[in-house]
Amino acid sequence: MAIENCTMFTDFIFLGLSDRKDVQQGLFVLFLLVYGISVVANLGMILLIKMDSRLHTPMYYLLSNLSFCDVGYSSTITPKMLADFLSKQKTIPYNLCAIQMYFFGAFADVECLMLAVMAYDRYVAICNPLLYTITMSRRVCTQLVAIVYIEGLVDSVIHTCCTFQLSFCNSNVINHFFCDIPPLLALSTSDTTINEIVLFTFGSCVLGCSIITVLPSYSYIITTILRMNSAEGRHKAFSTCTSHLTTVAIFHLTLLFTYLRPSSSYSMDTDKMASVFYTVVIPMLNPLIYSLRNNDVKSALKKQLALNHLLGEIVFDKKYFLKTLRAKIQLL
Repeated sequence: MAIENCTMFTDFIFLGLSDRKDVQQGLFVLFLLVYGISVVANLGMILLIKMDSRLHTPMYYLLSNLSFCDVGYSSTITPKMLADFLSKQKTIPYNLCAIQMYFFGAFADVECLMLAVMAYDRYVAICNPLLYTITMSRRVCTQLVAIVYIEGLVDSVIHTCCTFQLSFCNSNVINHFFCDIPPLLALSTSDTTINEIVLFTFGSCVLGCSIITVLPSYSYIITTILRMNSAEGRHKAFSTCTSHLTTVAIFHLTLLFTYLRPSSSYSMDTDKMASVFYTVVIPMLNPLIYSLRNNDVKSALKKQLALNHLLGEIVFDKKYFLKTLRAKIQLL
């Protein structure tokens, strides 16, 4: 009888971050700016790595994939959130909600595991530099990245299918700004015990694999760096590793706080603030962290800017020459 009386909704309604119009307008401007910086910075990083031959190394190949993930999961969430700031009814069709959840989960898992692969790359580069070109060959890097993407896609399929097998009978109002697993579990009228176990188990596996790779890698890295005789070598190694470790710490701690807590301790308002941080802010911070603390990236950027300026001058001079030539021909 309970199933027969269940009202099946065709869409969900987001409560969003605020119901005040003036606050929504301010948030729209703020997040539009952050999202714009994120997209430009990450796509710029990918383009810079592709254009500069000095950045055709395993480290920057992995970094370009990290930037792609940042653009991916940020673009899965932010455009819809920005549109909702300007809409009276923040609705999303049932099927699009599932698609949003799937792509967000896939990109988030890929990013988490990609950070682990990058930690291993730094371990090999610093602790076993003579074997680096063999251990982290192009083929090995491609295989590692492929495994990471497959793992993320499969894991997200499991979470999305488990979530959307639940019943949502009493309400279709989601206390969030996108289709995430915890708010949908809170909204469901079904028994969500199995879903919570699946979320905790698979989330622990992904985060656990990443953390288990990162912590030992950086333990060996720090030990190796401290043994270096060259102060310049220590500074360069610390600079590269600090950037990566900062990104790892921010991303992992936020995910641990959001997804691997007991359901009894969930607070949707608190979770929304944490979600804003890792869906909107972190994708903007990652390329800035890597570019501001990485001399190779800054050098490549300066080189490209100088080259573009030179090409601009050449084009301008050519146009000026043709314009002058046409004027002289007319006078004749």
